[in-house]
Amino acid sequence: MQEIEQAISRLSPKEIRQVRDWIEHQLEDQLQMTDEFKGQIENSERQMAVGQRPRTRSAQE
Repeated sequence: MQEIEQAISRLSPKEIRQVRDWIEHQLEDQLQMTDEFKGQIENSERQMAVGQRPRTRSAQE
């Protein structure tokens, strides 16, 4: 990580934006909306609509 930080610190502002855009695209690709995930969201929305509190993850999970 230290090597990456040092390399980035030597980049121009334009190059840093390009790196940021690349990282954002990488993260988006990893977080594709699967049918299972969409179903979990819909289930939580239904629970909230009837006043139930959906299960949430703690920061440690």
